[in-house]
Amino acid sequence: MKIVLVSMNFAPELTGIGKYSGEMVDDLVARGHEVKVVCAPPYYPTWKVQGDYSSSAYRTERPKPGLTIHRCPVWIPKRLSGVKRLIHLASFALSALPVLLWLALWRPQVVFAVAPALFCAPAAWLLARLSGAKAWLHIQDFEIDAAFELGMLKQPRARRFALFAERFLMRRFDAVSTISSRMLRQLATKGIPLHETEMLPNWVDLSHVRPTETSHALRQSLGITPAQVVCLFSGTINRKQGLDVLIETARLLKDDPRVVIVICGNGEQRPSLEDSAAGFDNVRFMDLQPASTLNTLLNMADVHLLPQLRGAADLVMPSKLVGMLASGRPVVAAAIPRTEIASIVSGCGIVTEPECANGFARAITELADDAALRQRLGAACRAYAERVLDSQKIFDRLDTRLRAFEQQRLAPRTPAPAEEPAQ
Repeated sequence: MKIVLVSMNFAPELTGIGKYSGEMVDDLVARGHEVKVVCAPPYYPTWKVQGDYSSSAYRTERPKPGLTIHRCPVWIPKRLSGVKRLIHLASFALSALPVLLWLALWRPQVVFAVAPALFCAPAAWLLARLSGAKAWLHIQDFEIDAAFELGMLKQPRARRFALFAERFLMRRFDAVSTISSRMLRQLATKGIPLHETEMLPNWVDLSHVRPTETSHALRQSLGITPAQVVCLFSGTINRKQGLDVLIETARLLKDDPRVVIVICGNGEQRPSLEDSAAGFDNVRFMDLQPASTLNTLLNMADVHLLPQLRGAADLVMPSKLVGMLASGRPVVAAAIPRTEIASIVSGCGIVTEPECANGFARAITELADDAALRQRLGAACRAYAERVLDSQKIFDRLDTRLRAFEQQRLAPRTPAPAEEPAQ
């Protein structure tokens, strides 16, 4: 099949949407599909363009047979704010528009758009209609809801308009998918019936991320002894992660020599976190690690930490959670009761109140005190990953659905019955 993927973030980005979009395309190409990707140059999570890429130039790459990548210009703000983020998203949507219109000549069979950024959805839908393709919208998080809930945008009138536009766009797509069951229900509140939606959770390669022996060399490089309990956060360091709570947790645990909190990642909030943690002997910072050492990093942990701001709730499903679960280590997660994260982690870790350092400190202490509990919860994490998050099972379902799409597209339309003549 001929597939166009519209995903602002794409490989070689190591985290978030770029990672998952890149892995999905690799699998599609391996299955014999021909894919053209429309994306920005890699810039996330540092918000700086990587390597020899340019934020102001178009670029076409053909890294392997069956895959063409069209990089489009994007404006990257030096400092983030709600308005600047909107301009950033809009800049890519505008620069991608001529490429998408040009791809109509290629006559794709499926146009697959990933949100964020929803700004690109109108052009993706238009490409599908111009080329006779099926249009699929995949929601990684509800960016509009999250922007208002987290205070990035505040005007009520703007929110009403944005939500109306979002609902209008979603209903035009032939399929809408998202990454968790509760986010599917959120789609229903936006007027998308459940029978018209798809579940496409974020995945993990279980052969690549798996429980192994504790990574002693990596611990040693950070000055951590084998007897200490490593509590690891690994991911993007931005506002919606709510990472300030980990520094406060470290302060509460500063007199417990067993516990070390490791924060691995990059992002706009890392400098302020490092300033807040200055003088704390129980906090370490690391740069984001390459994919080749991900398993080593995850297995350095005795406990994984998943903070989250209260307002995010089920508007986002942190992609980092799948790696935590697959590594077979227990998770301490901030989540509101009856949300998706709470329902998953309650069976294989400890759920605590969002933005509550006391809750994190109590959970970490409980796990540090009980190695058998850590082992039992870690085994439950791995079992969940094997049951629900196996990348090959998810890619098989996606491929089946895409091929069914093609059958629907090719099926002749049944003509409407002729009206009976008037007597």
